[in-house]
Amino acid sequence: MTGHHPQSREPYISIPNRSYAESHINSASTGSHDEEFVERGDATPAARASIVRVLALLCACSLSVGSHYASYTLGPLKSRLAREINTSNTEFSLLISAFSLNSTWTPLVGGLMASKLGTTLTSIIATGVIFFGQVLLLLGDIKGDVRLMVFGMFVFGFGVSPLAVVQESIIVRFFKSHGLGVSMALGLVAGKLASFISARTSLPLAERYGRHAPFYASTFLAALSLFINLVYMASSKWLIRGSGTVMLEASEIRREARRRSMHDLSEAQALEKVAKKRHIRFKDIPKLGDIFWAYIGLNILCGTIWAPFTHLAANIFEKRYGLTEDSASTQASYLLVGSIFLYPVTGFMIDRMKHPQAVLRMFMLSSVLTLLGYAWLVLPPTWTGIPSPAVAAFATGIGFSPLLLVVLVPQLVPFKFVSTTLGVHKSMEQTGATIFQTLAGLVLDGASPHQRAPKGDKYTTQQLLNVFFCFNILQLLGIIGLSYLDRRRRQAAETLENAVRDEADAERDLEEEPTFTGDEGDILASEIGPLSSPDPRKPLLGRRPRADSGASYFPSSCPSQGVRGHSEIRRGRIFVCLCVVLVGSAWILFLSTAWLRLRSRQQRDL
Repeated sequence: MTGHHPQSREPYISIPNRSYAESHINSASTGSHDEEFVERGDATPAARASIVRVLALLCACSLSVGSHYASYTLGPLKSRLAREINTSNTEFSLLISAFSLNSTWTPLVGGLMASKLGTTLTSIIATGVIFFGQVLLLLGDIKGDVRLMVFGMFVFGFGVSPLAVVQESIIVRFFKSHGLGVSMALGLVAGKLASFISARTSLPLAERYGRHAPFYASTFLAALSLFINLVYMASSKWLIRGSGTVMLEASEIRREARRRSMHDLSEAQALEKVAKKRHIRFKDIPKLGDIFWAYIGLNILCGTIWAPFTHLAANIFEKRYGLTEDSASTQASYLLVGSIFLYPVTGFMIDRMKHPQAVLRMFMLSSVLTLLGYAWLVLPPTWTGIPSPAVAAFATGIGFSPLLLVVLVPQLVPFKFVSTTLGVHKSMEQTGATIFQTLAGLVLDGASPHQRAPKGDKYTTQQLLNVFFCFNILQLLGIIGLSYLDRRRRQAAETLENAVRDEADAERDLEEEPTFTGDEGDILASEIGPLSSPDPRKPLLGRRPRADSGASYFPSSCPSQGVRGHSEIRRGRIFVCLCVVLVGSAWILFLSTAWLRLRSRQQRDL
């Protein structure tokens, strides 16, 4: 490994010999670059690399088809389940909450697992758990045992959110510099399409082939996703090698370091150093800044007003507007159709819009649209007559806003924090959804879950819609606040950048060319070079300013990342504690409600 042989390749290895930048590796022992390590290998033709990336995207999209289909099977069946196995509103809400309950913590673990074990192994674990949970749900439906069905959804929920984090991380990995917005949109569209098909077909399947048919279909698709995942695992090394320059994960860098330690200790040490910096620790999360926590708070509100309504909409439309079960189910399924068309359009726009707050402005628009939908539903049904305008407004608003939540992440944190931040975002969103879904069932059941007058149904439905409307207003205010914080941090970052540029100009007068000293500051600067650089592996500025400048360089797309004051870090720790308390509250609410309200088959007089 002492000579330079760009064409030589060791047999039966996943990363070609001399696959990293030679100058960076060979100079590791002398204190030079420890830059971001990326896979290069032999020159990959652009056309072949594009085809390989498309194959990787197809695999990533297919991973979540089974889980998304199964997630929206129950909503259209709410009235049918109440009629055939005598489930109450609270028991139905517990079914949905059981699915999202584990998602209050598993996304964060999924992000850390993706960082520690790699996305491939993590996705296998997630899809396997999803399939097992779906089998339990099917058995519970066959036996008419709601408790077993709730347990099946509970197990199912273990894998859903980690799989979503892994899917998004895979797409970011392969398309970080190749149209991330459109690629992420296509990845999410696959899941949304499966959700729409599930909402549209579950009731017709049950009416034609019996109550169990939708659950057989979702179990089959969960098994199909597991099979495709195994195919991706078998071909992942080929996909990475054939797609050209791809960011390596910490787990892959460690494996490469172990392999290279047999030939050159200095190379292995350099790789281990980068792998250690890519490893995410919990104590790093409070240091991500106030705007990060404002974003997390916004996720809680989004979880409150998005998912619970889509699961309850069919029953709400049926009761509030006097629709038939089939017609109400059809109307509710259209709430999910907007994403299929708007995700690709939104991704295309994101990749081309240059305004720094374009994503946040689009987010405001989506919040206004969902607010208009709730406003229509809150009005007396004798005035409005039909739910169609509300469906159109809500479907348009929710049709692109979940994508915006994901695309915001690389603008807030450096690359190495992407998986973990996606996990925190999903965890808090699902926490809001779980708490509100459980409370919604209690509200709809009222004081007595067994007997309610028709007037009581209308009253509790009106109460629930009023709460949805109020939380949507809070979400809109939260987006406005996040936009204000983002504008302030960008102004502060611009001021800091100008000061650093002046200092760099002064140094350039004294030095013929910038030097790379190899100290921790220089390594950090190269490790997290600006995303907006023409070459994402190199920082825009040649070196980091001296330590006494009190600044650190992070991507220009996330300018808030600087040295944190003690007060800001302290607030971050407080927010971490609040998030933990909120997750704990979701569990306590679910378990206590299940203990008091979840009935056995005999208690439901079956």
